[in-house]
Amino acid sequence: MSDAPPASPTAGPSDEELSALDAHWRAANYLAVGQIYLMANPLLNRPLAPEHIKPRLLGHWGTSPGLNLVYTHLNRVIAARGIPALCVWGPGHGGPAVLANSWLEGSYSETYPDVSRDASGMGLLFKQFSFPGGVPSHVAPETPGSIHEGGELGYSLAHAYGAALDHPELLVTCVIGDGEAETGPLAGSWHANKFLDPVHDGAVLPVLHLNGYKIANPTVLARLPEEELDALLRGYGHEPLFVSGDDPLTVHRAMAAAMDRAVDRIGELQQAARTGGDTDRPRWPMIVLRTPKGWTGPAEVDGLPVEGTWRAHQVPLPGVRDNPAHLRQLEAWLRSYRPEELFDAEGRPSEQVLACVPAGQARLGSTPYANGGLLLRDLPVPPLDAYAVQVDRPGTVLHEPTRVLGGLLEAVMAATADRRDFRVVGPDETASNRLDALYEATGKAWQAGTLPTDEHLARDGRVMEVLSEHLCQGWLEGYLLTGRHGLFSCYEAFAHIVDSMVNQHIKWLRTSRRLPWRRPIASLNYLLTSHVWRQDHNGFSHQDPGFVDHILNKSPEVVRVYLPPDANTLLSVADHALRSRDYVNVIVAGKQPSFDWLTLDQARAHCARGAGTWEWAGTDDGSREPDVVLACAGDVPTLEVLAAAALLRRHLPELAVRVVNVVDMARLMPHDEHPHGMPESEYDALFTRDKPVIFAYHGYPWLIHRLAYRRTGHAQLHVRGYKEEGTTTTPFDMVVRNDLDRYRLVMDVIDRVPGLGVRAVAVRQAMSDTRTRHHAWIREHGTDLPEVADWTWEG
Repeated sequence: MSDAPPASPTAGPSDEELSALDAHWRAANYLAVGQIYLMANPLLNRPLAPEHIKPRLLGHWGTSPGLNLVYTHLNRVIAARGIPALCVWGPGHGGPAVLANSWLEGSYSETYPDVSRDASGMGLLFKQFSFPGGVPSHVAPETPGSIHEGGELGYSLAHAYGAALDHPELLVTCVIGDGEAETGPLAGSWHANKFLDPVHDGAVLPVLHLNGYKIANPTVLARLPEEELDALLRGYGHEPLFVSGDDPLTVHRAMAAAMDRAVDRIGELQQAARTGGDTDRPRWPMIVLRTPKGWTGPAEVDGLPVEGTWRAHQVPLPGVRDNPAHLRQLEAWLRSYRPEELFDAEGRPSEQVLACVPAGQARLGSTPYANGGLLLRDLPVPPLDAYAVQVDRPGTVLHEPTRVLGGLLEAVMAATADRRDFRVVGPDETASNRLDALYEATGKAWQAGTLPTDEHLARDGRVMEVLSEHLCQGWLEGYLLTGRHGLFSCYEAFAHIVDSMVNQHIKWLRTSRRLPWRRPIASLNYLLTSHVWRQDHNGFSHQDPGFVDHILNKSPEVVRVYLPPDANTLLSVADHALRSRDYVNVIVAGKQPSFDWLTLDQARAHCARGAGTWEWAGTDDGSREPDVVLACAGDVPTLEVLAAAALLRRHLPELAVRVVNVVDMARLMPHDEHPHGMPESEYDALFTRDKPVIFAYHGYPWLIHRLAYRRTGHAQLHVRGYKEEGTTTTPFDMVVRNDLDRYRLVMDVIDRVPGLGVRAVAVRQAMSDTRTRHHAWIREHGTDLPEVADWTWEG
């Protein structure tokens, strides 16, 4: 919102304005009911008949009247004050309401010209809803003005705050259903106001809609006494404004007053911070709206109460096609809105209905903030040469890959200091994950109290840390969907906490790609570090590499998974991910000192291929097929494979060994299953058609089998990886416990190369004896064997 105080009406709406607000609300209610029930006769020009009713009745009526009320009153505020605005609809299953309002304001017909703003278009609007070939019943990417999928509850308020960050002009209203308010992510999201900077960020206006019920049960917050609810919300740092009732005109008047009071107060708080230098954390206003579930719908059906009860949640009259009494009741319900007053003979909304509707991009369904690709600018990622590590010989020098990446991220953060369109989020782990170079360019966002012992806290900070992965994910999604860039840094094991959230985002991106009017947005980038193989100090609870499995189950056109083996490949992968659009990129990289294998130029070429041979590491001279392929994906597996290759070079020099490293996991898939997948001929050339492949993989072994199961040489593929053998131990003991160590890999080669077992029995026994010696050594010394701890590449 602007620095100038808002132009607030000195009095509430006049009777004429109230009448117009009510007309708009009734029109939206009529359209919402029509979408649930009708496939013909949209204006009720003739008596309602069974053939006008959809054969399958789907949708959610109960929340729709409340959503229509909020949309109507937001229109009034936006039109009167000229405020750029966005609304996040938490009860997204109330799709009929949001579709109805976007059709009334004209944004829907501009997006979908076939659904014109007349009787013909109204008929299409009704029929397409929850109908084969039509649109979903939830608010979805297809819905103009939306950034929030209504399928899974709990994330609306986090999305709203993410949208408001670094958009100082923007008012983001968030309607929170009282069922949604019972979820853990939503409960955590109330604390997001402690991270909102009134100078550089926009404002969030939560509207807690209490209609009393979920699908079949009462809701917790709706049953709290008002004084207890007021105390709870004030404890969260809000100034709650209460609106309640079931008389429409009374509620309209109260809602208009609450909206005016809330927007006035937001303007006062922002002006105090922006021009008056006020550094106190604001107590932001919010609205508590209490109206009946299914308001204005059937009071009773078949002698049972419906309006104001859980029975109004979805379809209040389920038997309309077969039950004449229900059909008559539906017609009476629809006619109660007096559609003849709301639409002309051609089905166009009346002037009174449209009196409160803003124009152009000010309409909620047309705001560019809900189509973030319209606002997106390329991220100024600097050339990588200044941040790359020098590699004179592979496997002799150690760096912390994520610390190297931190230098690049600091440069990006500094380059975006004025435009403020890049953020890094994470659950209290930025420094732990070696990204603390970021603090040279910005601090950590923080609006609560500070102490002299605190470090790097800043009201205008663009690193965001909160110990809720849900909140981090929601912030970043909202930020990206409204046209900005970012990165989510997380311990690998705990990325699982947002499994279902990333599901929704992937589905959003997949659907958006099929909508020509949705512009591409910046990719959602994960950096998973503190990974399974170096959680030896935290133990079994922190050891889980399965997020990659979860991601690779999703839409191939959207998901990408990268396992860079060293610092320079991490830089190359991150450069690609930060510049990309409409993907979910998962990068798994260690933060502990690890060997540098490739120069920057080599890393670029290797990452462009996604998978390739490291000729210098093997003994395969290319004159014939190798005897065995040692493949690896991930930094620790790469180290173990190269150590195994060195052992084979020393003990079995006549063996032709090919070393293959995989950075892009999708390369293992067939090309017809993933855009990055290798054609059959390329895969066969790299891995051979019939030679043993010993594959050391970062995560669960069966993922590799699943990705490569259709390949010709799958029967010869033997995968080693994490198999749930973890504890607090030494780093090398972790790989030994999971049979991923170099000695086990050499034994696997001997066991699987035909005829080698008899010739190399002494070598195999020596490898086994070393593993036995390892177990005794760590229990006596608490450290790894010297030949492991001091190993370097000597090839």
